[in-house]
Amino acid sequence: MLDFLNDLLWSKVLIVVLIGIGLWFTLASRFVQFRYFGRMFRILGSRQAFSTGSNGHLSSFQALMLSVAGRVGGGNIAGVAVAITLGGPGAIFWMWLVGLVGMATSFFECTLAQAYKRAEPDGTYRGGPAYYIAHGLGERWKWLAGVYSVLLLVTFGFGFNGVQSYSVATSLNDAFGLPVIAIGAGIAVLVGIIIAGGVRRIARIADVLVPVMALSYIAMALVVLAFNIDLLPATLMLIVKSAFGLEPAIGGGIGAAIVMGVRRGLFSNEAGLGSAPNVAAVAEVPHPASQGVVQAFSVFIDTLIVCSCTALIVLLGDVYRPGAEEVVGVALAQASLASHIGEWGRVFVSIAMMLFGFTTMIYNYYLGENSLVWFGGRNKPLIILYRMAVIGLCGWGATSDLGTIFAFADVTMGLLALVNLLALVMLFKPALKLMQDYDRQLAQGASEPVFNPENFGYPGIDRDAWKGEAWGYEPESAVAASGSARV
Repeated sequence: MLDFLNDLLWSKVLIVVLIGIGLWFTLASRFVQFRYFGRMFRILGSRQAFSTGSNGHLSSFQALMLSVAGRVGGGNIAGVAVAITLGGPGAIFWMWLVGLVGMATSFFECTLAQAYKRAEPDGTYRGGPAYYIAHGLGERWKWLAGVYSVLLLVTFGFGFNGVQSYSVATSLNDAFGLPVIAIGAGIAVLVGIIIAGGVRRIARIADVLVPVMALSYIAMALVVLAFNIDLLPATLMLIVKSAFGLEPAIGGGIGAAIVMGVRRGLFSNEAGLGSAPNVAAVAEVPHPASQGVVQAFSVFIDTLIVCSCTALIVLLGDVYRPGAEEVVGVALAQASLASHIGEWGRVFVSIAMMLFGFTTMIYNYYLGENSLVWFGGRNKPLIILYRMAVIGLCGWGATSDLGTIFAFADVTMGLLALVNLLALVMLFKPALKLMQDYDRQLAQGASEPVFNPENFGYPGIDRDAWKGEAWGYEPESAVAASGSARV
């Protein structure tokens, strides 16, 4: 039954829906992901990106690092290697396509999450698809928000945390021979210490680990690329030809390439899944679209950069052989890097898997907590019970082959995407208005647009979430240019 549902969702329904909606959002927004690509860097280089506000809110950069912590995980290494094995090199092309159109989807879902976020008594924010469904669509759609929250809790809070723990333990055991029981215990202790500090501690850890792990992995890929620069044109041509079935001897043909590329693309970058908006909502920014721009960039980092690093390491090596499946998954990535730089490449991939998997686990925990808070408020006994369950699952998952749980989580992830994409379609008008307001203020000369909820025109906005320094602040340049009109 799980295999049937996975095939139905991923081989038929989601391929059409994901790419179709992503293309619609791209065209309707006049290619927002490309128009604002340069602005992504300007926002991250501004004071706003690192400002945490008077109440210690998370900054735009911290929210970005937290979302990258979740997007960049084991799927960027093991998942890409599996996609190449089962779908051929052409799967990478479709992964890129999903990433590019997914940038537009991520822009709108994260913009909506910011607009409909809620202020918490402890000075933090909460938001995400459950919040923009319940408050943006109204009371009669609250049941859909409940369905989304349950799916999010089951998929990320429990399912994928066990799988990530197993992947990390297997990789470290293969590279260093460490007993998986000891690895599981260590993972459980570290996860427990971090999640006990709540979202602020999680963000601080991500602030440090994510740049280190991502930049180190990219640097290693650049070294491999430098060693094999003469092979790069032929490798890129192989990817494109295989994507359209022009290399029939490679992989499983065009159908397998599309299915594996789309599935692993979504699994890796999560655009349209609704997971990243839970994190995007916690930042204090002057305009919802500002965080939408930043979060679109995290899709680019994940799919177009980090996933491409793994693909090039594998395809430029001499371990991968089309049609042969002796070495698959993370073992293929390890063996491929070892073929370039020697046996210590296996150790490097294992350490990267450990860091990628560990940061993903604490990110997954936060998504589950966000679901619980939406259902029961800040119920401390419930949250403590959930934390204990996650810690136990991380320890147990390291010692167990969770194939059935992973297959089940794949199904719930597909349903999660369908619920979120339905909500995005129904909320596209307010999302488009937010983008148009952002466009207009920039055209009027504002250095950083500011959102005024009083003039938004749609119900469901929490005014308390927009009464911080970001909502009341407007640069003098913007006042002079636009006559102090915020919207």
